[in-house]
This record gives sequence, structure tokens and C-alpha cells, in this order.
Amino acid sequence: MEHRFLCYILGDQPEGSSQKERGCRNPAMPLKNGKAILPYPLYFARERTKWGEGGVAFIGHEKSNQYKTYGRKYLVTVEQFLDVTAQENSCDEIEADLEEVIQKGYIHFGQGWYSRMVYLGEEEGYPMVTFTCNLDMHEQDLNPPPATYLTTIAKGLSQLGLTSGEAVKYFAQTPGIAGRMNEEEIEQVISSYF
Repeated sequence: MEHRFLCYILGDQPEGSSQKERGCRNPAMPLKNGKAILPYPLYFARERTKWGEGGVAFIGHEKSNQYKTYGRKYLVTVEQFLDVTAQENSCDEIEADLEEVIQKGYIHFGQGWYSRMVYLGEEEGYPMVTFTCNLDMHEQDLNPPPATYLTTIAKGLSQLGLTSGEAVKYFAQTPGIAGRMNEEEIEQVISSYF
């Protein structure tokens, strides 16, 4: 969701989170943003976070056209991207060479939960880069997210144009949720955003 991302840029506490983000050294707003569909599996893992008891979102390491993860892309500076990455990894700063990420497809850095940078290709002349966990999906304990986290993602999906039914089906097949929450339970959690 856009407000959640802007907390990383401006320094604010996202609704539902117990932690305020410190913001970027350069608080300039992103030049653009838009919908992104990534050919990687979305999954939820870990046990307790700043969102409460339950997992958080990652994307798997294996690219495949049978998967899609919805997201929002932001056109920011390299410095801002590194600052956002550092905030998500609970450290002061990240040292990473984006040219190396582009050449190799990904790099690992540090010990944080989101310490794998992944090159997603180029769009409109700009490289698209994201981050996820060093461990792949099959190496982690999958766990459904807390309601506060799921509703934050649901709000983002609604802003991207998904209907409630589409969001429910999307979550219901996602590892970490699949088999642990049925569609009715998911709909009860996210219904206020559609």
C-alpha cells in the first residue's frame, strides 16, 4: 500500500505496526509509482514481527510464469532504495552494488530478514530491483500473517484494482496461508478494504 511505503521515505509509523520507520536521508517523493506483477511465488514465513504474531511476506527465489506476486513499483533514487532496504533489515545502512545485482541477477548481503536483492529487469529505462529473504521458501517455517499485516496488503491490492473475491483467492493459494485459513476467514479479515 502506498502509505506504508511512504513511511520508509518520510519516516512514519504504518497503521497496524508497532514500529516507526526512520525515513530516508533524501525524503523526496517517488517520481512515479504503479502496479507490478512479479513472476515469483509470494509466501508468508517467520513467527513474530512488528505486525504481531504471524508471518511476513517474501518472494521465492525461483522465477516461474505459473506464479504471480502483485506489488507496487516506485521510481526512487539508488540512495533511497538502499535506505528503504536498510530500514527493512533493521540496520543503519546497506552497502550493495546495484550493478552487481543487475549482472548476477541477485546478491546476498548482511543478516537481515530481507537480505537478498533481486534484479527484476528493466522498465522505461530504469532497473527494477527488490529484496527478499536469503532463505528460499522451502527452507523456512511457513506461517499465516497477523490480521494487521494481511489487511495492510489487502488495502494495497484494492488500490491496485483487485476485487475482494480476487484478493481472497490470491491469499487462499499463497504458501503460509493455504491450508491454514479458508476463504471465509480471509474474507472476514480483509472485507473492510473492499
